[in-house]
Amino acid sequence: MNNIPDGFTKSPRKSPLTDPWEPIYVKMTDAGGILGIEVRDVHCNARGFAHGGLIASLSDNTMGMSLVLKAREKFANDKISAVTLSMTTDYIDSAQIGDWLEFRAGVLKVGRSIGFTEMKVVATRDGEERLIARANASFKLV
Repeated sequence: MNNIPDGFTKSPRKSPLTDPWEPIYVKMTDAGGILGIEVRDVHCNARGFAHGGLIASLSDNTMGMSLVLKAREKFANDKISAVTLSMTTDYIDSAQIGDWLEFRAGVLKVGRSIGFTEMKVVATRDGEERLIARANASFKLV
């Protein structure tokens, strides 16, 4: 994709799971973080759609990242991290090769030991957005 949307930069977070999916982009907002990718072959299942496992994994990643940043700010503690306790994902539509896919997280509540998040996954093509999936998750803060 030649035109990455304004405000996105390459994500500094690296993982063996997500390495094949690079480049992954990130943008921070008041509500939480947004990850973005251009859907390519490496993201797709045999039918040519963005794989549900990719969508679930990047949703989990974005929600966890967003919660950790809010928790670190709330408790003034840069050592806080999080592990997923529970996550549900509803698939609504499919993303195609060439779509710009955004994982838009929102933090619902940051407690002392547990946090709650929500997610919308949106595909954009030719300026038109489609809701691809939504998710909710709870995380244990450690």
